[in-house]
Amino acid sequence: MAKLDRCHNIADLRNAARRRLPKGVFEYVDRGTEDELALANNRIVYEKTKLLNRVLVDTSDIQLGTTIFGKPSTMPLAIAPTGVAGMCWYEGEFELAKGAAAAGVPFTMATPANTSMEKIAKEAQGRLWFQLYMWRDKELSDELVLRAARAGFETLIWTVDAGHSFNREYNARNGFNTPYRLNARSALDALMHPEWLATVLGRYIATTGMPRHVNYPKQYQAKFTGGGGAKAQHANKLSWADADRLRAIWPGKLVIKGIMRVEDAEEAVRRGVDGIVISNHGGRNMDSAPSPLEVLPAIAQAVRGRTTIFVDSGVRRGSDIVKALALGADCVLAGRATLYGVATAGQVGVEKALGILKKEMVQTMAYIGRQRVSDISGDDLWNGPPIP
Repeated sequence: MAKLDRCHNIADLRNAARRRLPKGVFEYVDRGTEDELALANNRIVYEKTKLLNRVLVDTSDIQLGTTIFGKPSTMPLAIAPTGVAGMCWYEGEFELAKGAAAAGVPFTMATPANTSMEKIAKEAQGRLWFQLYMWRDKELSDELVLRAARAGFETLIWTVDAGHSFNREYNARNGFNTPYRLNARSALDALMHPEWLATVLGRYIATTGMPRHVNYPKQYQAKFTGGGGAKAQHANKLSWADADRLRAIWPGKLVIKGIMRVEDAEEAVRRGVDGIVISNHGGRNMDSAPSPLEVLPAIAQAVRGRTTIFVDSGVRRGSDIVKALALGADCVLAGRATLYGVATAGQVGVEKALGILKKEMVQTMAYIGRQRVSDISGDDLWNGPPIP
């Protein structure tokens, strides 16, 4: 595909996605919250984290393969849950899952997906994880969890940092709030992107009707343009007892996403959680949050070896993955990077994004003289004076 040939890094895929998507959809994917301080800081911290090259060592056999929850993965990365994938490409979650399977990494399906979990489990193959937003009616959440287990999803990622609403004013300006409100601006936006209008929104309308959150309970399955939905039903009264309940009913691996404090990480370990995701939700929720990379070392020092440590928010380069591992993570979750890929070219775009990250990670490991992921350590970090 010609446009993919011109994409040499994730930034190129981002630009291609921006050209193809309506502004409302693209900004929903790409932007943060409020003044976007957290969004910017996520990248700033990655950029300020430096690695030391190592010379005159053998780098002839660099391998990125690792194990995640006891199963092989071609690299220490899983695709993060992203709820708007189905508006980037027709059944975008399905394309992401197929791309992940082809690349040999896990894919996480988000609760508000536009593709049914049963279709993805039956047809996408690969390692499938499911992400949960708990609702105020917790029995409905339990039913969703059990449904995912029956479908064959192996890992449950419970997102715990989204109990209240968020200040994303650009969504209102673009007419891309939930529910979607057609106005002069959003209509013109769609008309100016005829390829997206025909192949995404038009295809939904011609087949299943306006996109909806097909994995929600039926009473919450409002159309994209309708009212209701489960967004307003997110639980805002949670406790560690809910983790115990999920642990009791979920037969697979359980991961809590949104950990930013050492004491929360330690409590998760005490509750028997198999993994934690150190995350500020990609800078999309609390704008005053630090970067996950900034809190990662202390959390890793406290719980590493007792649970699997994931980190997300801001991964754009293969070198970012190496930096996260050097600071104490076992694996990263990549969300926007693969969304840019799927928005550009569906499954092949996802494979392109993952291939870019893999190539860059190999190159970085060659520079620091590490042939195996397990060899990456804090010794590879430059710990000089603070960078102004």
